[in-house]
Amino acid sequence: MSQSINVALIGATGNVGEALVELLEEREFPVQDLHLLASSESAGQSLSFRGRQVRVRSLEAFDFSQVQLAFFAAGVEVTRACHERVLAAGCSLIDLSAALPLEQAPCVLPELGVEGLPALSKPWCVSAPTPSAVACALVLAALKPALQPQRLQLTAMLSISTLGRSGVQELARQTAELLNARPLEPRTVDRQVAFNLLAQVGEVDEQGHSQLERRLAVEVQQLLGMDALPVAATCALAPVFFGDSLALGVQADAEIDLAAVQQLLEAAQGIELVEAGDYPTAVGDAVGQDQLYVGRVRHGVSDPRQLNLWIASDNVRKGAALNALQIAELLIKHYL
Repeated sequence: MSQSINVALIGATGNVGEALVELLEEREFPVQDLHLLASSESAGQSLSFRGRQVRVRSLEAFDFSQVQLAFFAAGVEVTRACHERVLAAGCSLIDLSAALPLEQAPCVLPELGVEGLPALSKPWCVSAPTPSAVACALVLAALKPALQPQRLQLTAMLSISTLGRSGVQELARQTAELLNARPLEPRTVDRQVAFNLLAQVGEVDEQGHSQLERRLAVEVQQLLGMDALPVAATCALAPVFFGDSLALGVQADAEIDLAAVQQLLEAAQGIELVEAGDYPTAVGDAVGQDQLYVGRVRHGVSDPRQLNLWIASDNVRKGAALNALQIAELLIKHYL
């Protein structure tokens, strides 16, 4: 990637935005000019990049014809309001907000390589999958030689940073209130999340599914190229600042060879298999790391055609920022 490009980052002052800035520098991404953008309330702040302070500017007045690639790491409303203006300016777009339909902005999993790329034309528009979909699809893609999934059961215990910086602040404030015996006043969420576990993330539809659960199921299907694969997804909110924990159950049509599964996981890019008898945690293992951690690999209690395992991943760095940057690295190599 010797060609340098101009890059815009929308949502630069959020958790994912700051992680993206760090990774752009760490991975020596070929940035010529980096434009940090956010709402008018956040404009004026500065972030360090390659030894200098880059000032955050207002998104509203920015001319996207100045850049070739834009990362959208802000909220759903921001992406939906701005994406047409970005594409009309000839700027390609990677959406991290899950705002755009997958028919318009298909998901990409960089570990699948060029074979996993959809047919794209410039300016291209793709989605960085949600962090839980990244973790689930990465594991299942690695296990493809050993099993053919017939059904998936995924329970995702999501950290409060799923809700952005305001979620992190909410958990910190609630924790302080409880530890200091002050009355609890929920704000960002509708009830106590500190020292608690909330069985729902966001509003649910008439069938009882949240938008995040539906999006997670569809993204996994698309990434695996298995649109008819039944996926049962449950997302809960855990009192953890950063790092997601997932329980994944896979139903296959034949007995699963656990030794082959473990060998594939050990060899897979982006995966760290924890030795038998131990298990990974988000805080103790995954946070700050560029790989996800897998443990508790086992058959179902009474069915050798079932595979159960545990996944811990840094949702901000690995699941969102790094994945989006790897998508950009892959796409500019083949499309820019």
